Amino acid sequence: MSLVKRGTVYGTLMNFRGELEALAAQMNQAPYKAPPQAPVLYVKPANTWTENGGRIAIPAGTAEVEVGATVAMVMKSAREIAGFVLMNDVRIPHESFFRPPVKFNALDGFLGIGDRVRARNEAGDPAVFKLEVRVNGSVAQTVRFSQLVRPADKLLAEVSEFMTLSEGDMLMLGCDVGRPRVKAGDRVEIFMPALGTLTNTFVAEAA
Repeated sequence: MSLVKRGTVYGTLMNFRGELEALAAQMNQAPYKAPPQAPVLYVKPANTWTENGGRIAIPAGTAEVEVGATVAMVMKSAREIAGFVLMNDVRIPHESFFRPPVKFNALDGFLGIGDRVRARNEAGDPAVFKLEVRVNGSVAQTVRFSQLVRPADKLLAEVSEFMTLSEGDMLMLGCDVGRPRVKAGDRVEIFMPALGTLTNTFVAEAA
């Protein structure tokens, strides 16, 4: 199934148990002093989108970027999932927790989007999805969605309590800890049998 209509793309923070554990000390600091009680979202605007097989430019002065292998729900309507698609949510490594700056997440080309949307009844249970991330042919990370804090249906239900999703909108399930770092010249493949392979090559930004 191809993605006929593409709406807004939303990322989800702190939806893997390992991610929450890694940030526990920061979450308990002022001003919040507790983990978030609702899903924490951010937007990957249209300037960040890179198609399967496309090149992603690393800005001058940046040695490495982080790969964020994930799966996104593609919406058929406000509360109905049409299918799932692979994504590579790229970001510049940073330590900011409370307000991750846009300049680290929303750079041109910083979201690889797969070209294969698998219908929900064909993709299987998202709670058992498993991705393999390869960098230059070698396995760099395995992402197991059994470790989600909010599985797909729960995440969608909680997000729908405070905002309305539209046809073509995409909601990422989140990125786990241990995101591989890559540099110019590296080739990244994100693979899952039901969703195929999302491939992007990283290059140095043109002068």
